[in-house]
Amino acid sequence: MAATSVRVRPADLSGEDAAFVGAAVRDYLVQTEVEKAAEGVPGASGSLPERYLPEVEDPGAAYAGHAVLVAEVDGIAAGVVVRNPGDGVSEIKRLWAMPEFRGRGVGSALLDAAITDSAGDVRLTVWEWRAAAVGLYESRGFARVESWDHRERLLCFVRSRA
Repeated sequence: MAATSVRVRPADLSGEDAAFVGAAVRDYLVQTEVEKAAEGVPGASGSLPERYLPEVEDPGAAYAGHAVLVAEVDGIAAGVVVRNPGDGVSEIKRLWAMPEFRGRGVGSALLDAAITDSAGDVRLTVWEWRAAAVGLYESRGFARVESWDHRERLLCFVRSRA
């Protein structure tokens, strides 16, 4: 198998990338809801909750002030990550590699780019059953910390710059 070329770049949410980012975030959110329902998380519907529609329908407005990165594999959009710069602590959200591109370094490239672009500490959350994601985060120096989120089974991680 030939080596995969993954390139990460800022998303153009006022143009060509808006539709891809909206679709990728929809896929991420729906998959999360399906998993939550399968895992018995209270309130999980197995479908896209209405509160997430702004991110899907108008990511440019929803992510104003955020850094949104798109990964491409051989010129094809393959994944997305959203980073909220925060005040001293950045937060990574919506890290998603399209299923057909998994195992080709897309998630790693997006995570590494989001970390590199962060000025200070970086935090994120992940559902406890997502073992591959937990392993990726730990491999990049993220450590589990006391939860800042009220949702059960949601793990909180921080990567310190110091």
